Amino acid sequence: MFVEIITPGQTLYSGEANLVQLPGAEGSFEVMHNHAPIIALLKAGKVKVKDTENKNLFFEINGGVMENLKNKLIILAE
Repeated sequence: MFVEIITPGQTLYSGEANLVQLPGAEGSFEVMHNHAPIIALLKAGKVKVKDTENKNLFFEINGGVMENLKNKLIILAE
């Protein structure tokens, strides 16, 4: 799936990924390829991206929102 992590000042990540773990407002959750469409609020914490080479990348956010639709996950983070 294609993943973008965007803040007001920059794009933190843009590329393909096998898995994304997110700090949801109601608890941590993961999104993988072919996940059902979802929109969720995010709290402060770490976003874990497992890229197509199975490397784990971590990004610290201060909250935000995410949308996953048709294997494109967009995170608008603070």
